[in-house]
Amino acid sequence: MPLRLPDRLPAIDILKRENIFVMDNSRAHSQDIRPLRIVILNLMPLKITTETDLIRLLSNTPLQLDINFMKLKSHTPKNTPIEHMMMFYRDFESMRHEKFDGMIITGAPVETMDYEQVTYWDEIVDIFNWARTHVTSTLYICWAAQAGLYHYYGVPKYPLEKKMFGIFEQHPLQPQMPIFRGFDDTFMMPHSRHTEIHKEDILAHPELELIAESEESGVSIVMARGGREFFITGHLEYSPNTLDNEYKRDFGVRSDVELPRNYYRNDDPSQPPLVTWRAHANLFYSNWINYYVYQETPFDINKIE
Repeated sequence: MPLRLPDRLPAIDILKRENIFVMDNSRAHSQDIRPLRIVILNLMPLKITTETDLIRLLSNTPLQLDINFMKLKSHTPKNTPIEHMMMFYRDFESMRHEKFDGMIITGAPVETMDYEQVTYWDEIVDIFNWARTHVTSTLYICWAAQAGLYHYYGVPKYPLEKKMFGIFEQHPLQPQMPIFRGFDDTFMMPHSRHTEIHKEDILAHPELELIAESEESGVSIVMARGGREFFITGHLEYSPNTLDNEYKRDFGVRSDVELPRNYYRNDDPSQPPLVTWRAHANLFYSNWINYYVYQETPFDINKIE
């Protein structure tokens, strides 16, 4: 798909080498098409990596997307050059009066903290509330999914005895839904988290629909407001080497590091990962863009409410 990206964004060159079609703003302006406006609130430490992972998945549709990056005013990232943030990101406050067809809010490395202890919690709550009236459909990923469920519905999170780390089989509970169109009876999803949400807490809220779960990793995907909100506890966006990088970064440094499950060939970290989730990841994001953003958003973006 033709993705409209800021000129000189590092992801452009990376994805072109993978034969993924992207275009910068200079070329996109020559096309007389109303693109879908997508905003990404990137809370992950390695922002360039996360940008590339998400853009890779968003590229698998014929629709034109105008990608925007949002940052928090109340938090300064330590692992991304300030020049990159200044060039490609805008504070939420400067975007408050804009509307977007779709939004993605990533995970964040703060899951072991109480929500209210997170230094930028007040701003996150402000953004969550804003998204409900300024975005057609929003994907909440990992910590953002837990935080969104807590803020909107009071769903608590629970600490795990050991990290949920690896690739786990998931089961669509409502396979007839458009978000699962083209899916098999099972699909795989990467997880990397120290906390979880419980199924009974989701089922206690009639406004929430549990639409995918796993015998190993538990609650997988929750939908609300007819698809205007999806809460995903794992990381379909992860590239093949993400868990490998995380494991080798933490092994020998942290006491709770175990081999990621169902990931390395023959459970041997000297061998490459066995990639089992990418096809469904691409399909999930394409279905979201098609059925829950493109087909639901008004042509006049200002009519989103």
